[in-house]
Amino acid sequence: MTESGPRWARPVLYAAAAYNLAFGAFAVLWPRGWFELSGIPVPEALYLWQCLGMVVGVYGLGYACAARRPLRHWPIVLVGLSGKVLGPIGFLDAAVRGVLPWRAGWLILSNDLLWWMPFASLLLAARRHHRS
Repeated sequence: MTESGPRWARPVLYAAAAYNLAFGAFAVLWPRGWFELSGIPVPEALYLWQCLGMVVGVYGLGYACAARRPLRHWPIVLVGLSGKVLGPIGFLDAAVRGVLPWRAGWLILSNDLLWWMPFASLLLAARRHHRS
């Protein structure tokens, strides 16, 4: 196996890059959009949502870079997976405390849970590659 890793690694990372860049741009350019589409009250501090969108977009740039050589750039994938695990934990905390409505959790599916298996599998492939 070369540094490109499993055959599916590049397309998955490019898909993650495209998704994150698109979602980040959506959150920055139309900050009320997700709330309005979800039927969730629009918060006053939309700049925080826009900041989160900027961070998500920057992750997208990282995934695009990692896609060129996934096994070499595994730390980018590790940082991404860490965020995709911590994000749902933060959501659960906010929902339990009543800060966010439970129906806001559907966003966790596409932003986080969808990527757990491919990112974890890529990290395992990188571990095997670097051990050999």
